[in-house]
Amino acid sequence: MNFKKINECERSRLERWSQFQLSHRWKRVGIIICLVAFGILTSLKFMDGEFLEHRFVLRRAILIGLLIITLSKEQLEDEMIVSLRAKSFTLAFVLAVLYALIQPLVNALVFYILDSKDISNGFSYFQVLSFMLLIQILFFEVLKRNR
Repeated sequence: MNFKKINECERSRLERWSQFQLSHRWKRVGIIICLVAFGILTSLKFMDGEFLEHRFVLRRAILIGLLIITLSKEQLEDEMIVSLRAKSFTLAFVLAVLYALIQPLVNALVFYILDSKDISNGFSYFQVLSFMLLIQILFFEVLKRNR
């Protein structure tokens, strides 16, 4: 087998996936999905009853909406925008890892201060993913405006 050919084939596949983006029109779709899901989730909070399945679906809808916003191109996509997007992904990843490491310690400290006997771990992957996507979107917008 020709290892050079295999290496080039794998590299081209990775390059294709690493440059995947949606059209800039999808950003509006992502925003609408997030706002509608967040509105319904907020309204369920004030209703009587257990809506566990609905909350499960709505949280995923929020994550999908944020992911669509994150993957959407800008109207004028140039090398500077690509660089800013990469920087915002890096910052979001680092802050999400720090958040995932620090948040359980903060929860334990708060429960210790409040003398609570039941330390329930309310830390979920939804918190980390939504935090990371929101931070990426916010950093990208700030970096884009300040370039």
